[in-house]
Amino acid sequence: MTDEEHTFGSLLSLMERLRSPQGCPWDRQQTHASLKRNLLEECYELLDAVDRGTPQELAEELGDVLIQVLFHAQIAKEEGHFTIKDVIRGITDKLVRRHPHVFGDVNVADAEEAKVNWDRIKESEKGEG
Repeated sequence: MTDEEHTFGSLLSLMERLRSPQGCPWDRQQTHASLKRNLLEECYELLDAVDRGTPQELAEELGDVLIQVLFHAQIAKEEGHFTIKDVIRGITDKLVRRHPHVFGDVNVADAEEAKVNWDRIKESEKGEG
């Protein structure tokens, strides 16, 4: 594949094909529950790559975590619950909401104050939920 073919959209299409009737029997068989261990293992491998500090290994492990996220999103889409667009919308809205010092009119003096503000907003959201 060329660089032009390595896009987020092509990755989504690849996952959809893996889960299709013409795809992989193992991939089609997976559920949110059956993938829990895989996600956890990939997160641990990512943390190991961070500790080792090898950029190539870090990139590979980030990809392995990303495919787990896409796997869950594809299953949810098939079940009619949500899509990857909903996931992206949710995290985008959350990042904007929790960074009023970047996207709003709040001023913070430093990283610690930004973190305190983040925690306050997060706690407020939990109360609303």
